Amino acid sequence: MPNLLSQLDTLISMPSVSSAHSNLDMSNKEVIYFLAEAFESMGFSCEIITCNNKSKFNLIATLGSGPGGLVLAGHTDTVPFDQELWSVDPFQLTEKDGKIFGLGITDMKGFFPIAMEAIKPISEADFVEPLIILATADEETSMQGARTLAELGRPKARSAIIGEPTGLRPVKAHKGIMMDSIRLFGESGHSSDPSLGKNALDAMHQVISQLIDYRDQLKDRYSSELFTIPYPTLNLGSIHGGDNPNRICGNCALEFDVRLTPGMHIDTVRAEIRDKVRSVTEPLKIQFEMAEIFSGVPAFFTQENSALLKAAEELTGHSGISVAFGTEGPFLQQLGMDTIIMGPGNIDQAHQPDEYMSLDMINPSIDVLTRLIIKHCIR
Repeated sequence: MPNLLSQLDTLISMPSVSSAHSNLDMSNKEVIYFLAEAFESMGFSCEIITCNNKSKFNLIATLGSGPGGLVLAGHTDTVPFDQELWSVDPFQLTEKDGKIFGLGITDMKGFFPIAMEAIKPISEADFVEPLIILATADEETSMQGARTLAELGRPKARSAIIGEPTGLRPVKAHKGIMMDSIRLFGESGHSSDPSLGKNALDAMHQVISQLIDYRDQLKDRYSSELFTIPYPTLNLGSIHGGDNPNRICGNCALEFDVRLTPGMHIDTVRAEIRDKVRSVTEPLKIQFEMAEIFSGVPAFFTQENSALLKAAEELTGHSGISVAFGTEGPFLQQLGMDTIIMGPGNIDQAHQPDEYMSLDMINPSIDVLTRLIIKHCIR
């Protein structure tokens, strides 16, 4: 445990925020090189792969060789944060009340030291199939790390576990997700005479009304009892517009996400939203621009009769569940791997001030991962 906490403290101290806003976005290089050194010291061969964004990196660390094998995968980036809302230093591991706190500690830097501890007791065993550690970039924004690997067709393995925080419950399905922005371009002018301009904020009010109506339509059109929230969601997350109360608002920007249920297609949703926006802007003679913040991932399902899911269910005592958040699962499935989502921590603590993981999650997670490695790589 002391060594695990020391490793985790080091990882937490390395900022690796990914954001769609360039002023907040950071490289994950320091984290990747630290992990590469740590896994090399354990006997892994490591390869660092540069993503299309030259400041973003993936790591493929391999112990053993041959076909088949098991991938333990996680992302190295975190979401942005507001330090004023934290009661502890987000870049230093803090232990109190049976919990450990820090930015990314549960989502999901904490997975890597736990995986290391799971490997240590069996690192000298005869691996008949390889164990692969996969550390990726930009999961919280573009998923460019996973996309790059899918394009390269690597790594190849029989099975994969993505260690997102699921309370150590195996996840068999999750919703898809997309994130977009809408920008309206009106004309500014003196607020005393509305005819002197075209108010982009007024127009955005109408666009928002259209999106709220569309959200209700999606709820009526799609449903899946796999999920606790069985319908698609559309969240209006951010809005910015104008520059002064006595000027007609010349431009306004809205950012939103959509969580997709099975049967929904990302391109169709985008086209329908674009038509909704156009129905507002054309009569007002206002220009608009719709851009992808995150191009999206589809809904995820484990493969039928998944051997990995069955093994995880038996070891944890939990049946496979469905969740509303998205992961890199679809990209690993593209590589032909039997994939599940399962890791320590709870998603309710992710993306929050004072993010934490309960200490009592650590040893059970180590035990389950060790047993799964033995089953798939050592036997």
